[in-house]
Amino acid sequence: MPLLEDLTSPELGGTARRTLVVPVGSVEQHGPHLPLNTDVAVASAVAALVLDRDPSLVVAPAVAYGAAGEHEGFPGTVSIGHEALRLLLVELGRSACRWAARLLFVNGHGGNVATVVDAVARLRYEGRDVAWAPCVAPGVPGDAHAGRTETSLMLALAPDQVRPDLAAAGNTASLRELLPALRAGGVAAVSPNGVLGDPAGASAEEGRMLLDGMADDLVAALQRWQPGPDGRLT
Repeated sequence: MPLLEDLTSPELGGTARRTLVVPVGSVEQHGPHLPLNTDVAVASAVAALVLDRDPSLVVAPAVAYGAAGEHEGFPGTVSIGHEALRLLLVELGRSACRWAARLLFVNGHGGNVATVVDAVARLRYEGRDVAWAPCVAPGVPGDAHAGRTETSLMLALAPDQVRPDLAAAGNTASLRELLPALRAGGVAAVSPNGVLGDPAGASAEEGRMLLDGMADDLVAALQRWQPGPDGRLT
């Protein structure tokens, strides 16, 4: 498979210009039962599944650190903030688009969205063919953080990293209800265990279904390549 880290420069220079896919994640708390790299693992897995379906793509190593200040009330979270993430993505895009025909950021962390949109807007303004896509299964209303959805995804991807005996519900209110308190005090202010949702009922089978749905949807979007006003592939 054409992973960027496995290729040589002449192998890219001697072929038609390709679309580069860059997973973007975050290292942050995911409650007592999921690993800190959950968002990185999901974004990387979706990119890999897309590559399985379309080998003409090239997948880059993930951008592991994101804007996760809302989780800094919990040990293990490492956030580089919005300004640094924006600069990183813009400079990455400027460099990659010297040889790549197109660039797609596959984002696995909701807290990155505003920054990814801003970075993509800047790159598109500069004339580069750049877009982004979220790790969201079509038609599936996923929970906010470390609930059933992410627990199912990690049970499918890395079951040995999941601690099911420690899984417990957190705050199950909607994000709309929680937003004022989240903005003021972060996740710790609304959920002592860091979970927004309920992991009950999660399964590896559901996780595999969600991953396949994300990959199929993204492949179709890549084939259309119609970035919306915010740069997101539709």
